[in-house]
Amino acid sequence: MKTPNTIFKLLALMALSMLAGCASPRCMAPAPTAPPPRTQAEQAALTPAQALAELRAGNARFVAGTPLGRNLPAEVHATAKGQYPIAVVLSCLDSRQPVEMVFDQGIGDLFSARVAGNVLNDDILGSMEFACKVSGAKLIAVIGHSNCGAIKGAVDDVNLGNLTGLLAKIKPAIDAVPAEVQPRTSKNYDFVDQVSAANVRLVEQQIRERSPVLRDMLDQGQIVLVGGMYDLETGKVQFFDK
Repeated sequence: MKTPNTIFKLLALMALSMLAGCASPRCMAPAPTAPPPRTQAEQAALTPAQALAELRAGNARFVAGTPLGRNLPAEVHATAKGQYPIAVVLSCLDSRQPVEMVFDQGIGDLFSARVAGNVLNDDILGSMEFACKVSGAKLIAVIGHSNCGAIKGAVDDVNLGNLTGLLAKIKPAIDAVPAEVQPRTSKNYDFVDQVSAANVRLVEQQIRERSPVLRDMLDQGQIVLVGGMYDLETGKVQFFDK
């Protein structure tokens, strides 16, 4: 037969166990639920500044580890007959930079163009024109990243099949980094990141110069063009001058 003192100890242990259990992730409040995919009217009412603010907020949630709860099958169903994204993002092929996750966006929220070194070509430029002029996206974001392998390849003058031509598109960004930044090799991570940032700015300039369609939309304030860098270590996107 258990004494009253023993019973009290058992009850106390049970209470402590319950409190400890409620401190576990399973007992935490569920994440806020993402709103349903945007309608055409909601996309039309969105301003470019609001689209950028949404990317900033989404990246903040990603960095904090508090992404919105999503019912992906429901998003698939809701977007099956139409899509109304807020932005088109040109980013690197790198597997560590998945843009929908980085910006905590769902199905139908972003147009995503990915290529090593986030370089520009006519097909990507045409895709951006489709995204903005035809499909109503309000923002173009060019996002490079730290410690980029394509940038290193350009710095080291790598020659490898079709990759050679791609890396040649990055070479002007190397010259854009001040000569006093030394050594100018792939082992100097600061130099690599400066080239990557210069490459983003180069692509921004090329978008405006090579697409009269997008340039006209930019001049009229219908869309905004932004550049930024994604930090592989922190998950944070730092936008330039915005």
